[in-house]
Amino acid sequence: MIYLIRHGRTEFNAEGRFQGHCDSPLTPLGLAQAAANGELIKSLIGDPSGWRLESSPLGRAMHTARIIADAAGLAPPVPDDRLREVGLGSWHGLTEEDISIAWPDAAKGATRYDIFFRSPDGEGLEALSARLKSWLDEALRDGRPRIAVSHGVAGRVLRGLYAGMDQQSMLKLPAPQDVVFRLADGRIEEIAALAISEPGR
Repeated sequence: MIYLIRHGRTEFNAEGRFQGHCDSPLTPLGLAQAAANGELIKSLIGDPSGWRLESSPLGRAMHTARIIADAAGLAPPVPDDRLREVGLGSWHGLTEEDISIAWPDAAKGATRYDIFFRSPDGEGLEALSARLKSWLDEALRDGRPRIAVSHGVAGRVLRGLYAGMDQQSMLKLPAPQDVVFRLADGRIEEIAALAISEPGR
C-alpha cells in the first residue's frame, strides 16, 4: 500500500509561478494542509512502525513530510530524488505570462496540462515518467507500506502510471494539496483531510 501526498501550498503556488526544481516556503495555508494531512495519516495507519515515509528532496516537500512525520509518529522522512518535481530548466520561478512573452513559440497552443513539458531545456514527460516508474516499481516489489510526499505534476504522473493511464489522461488528474491518495490493489482512492481555509481570511 502507498499513501501519496502533495506538499502544502507554497508562496510560488499563491503567485502562480512554476516551481519545478526551485523552491519557495510553505504559506500558512500550506502549513495547515500539511498538519491536517499528518493527522489524517495518523488515523489511517495506526501503529507507525513498519511504515516508511519518503519524500522528494525539495524543501517544500521535505518540510511537509517532516510535519506529517511529527503528527503521525513516523521516523524522519527519507529523501528520494525520483520523487522530485519535473525539471523546468529556464522556466523555473516564472509565470505563464513570463513564458508566453519570452518563449512565444514554445507556449503557443500549450494547455495548462502540458505546458510544463514545453520548456526548451526542461526534463520532459518521458524522463519524468521513467524516474517515477523506477520508484513505483521498487515500492511495489518491496511490498512494505509507504507514504510518499511529492508534487503536483509528479503526483499526477505517478498515479497515472499506477493506474495504467495514457499520458493525456494522467496529466489531467487533479492535484489537490489537502488530500491523501491511497494506492492499493490496483485502485486509487482519494481521502480528504479536514477542510481548511487560509489563516487570517
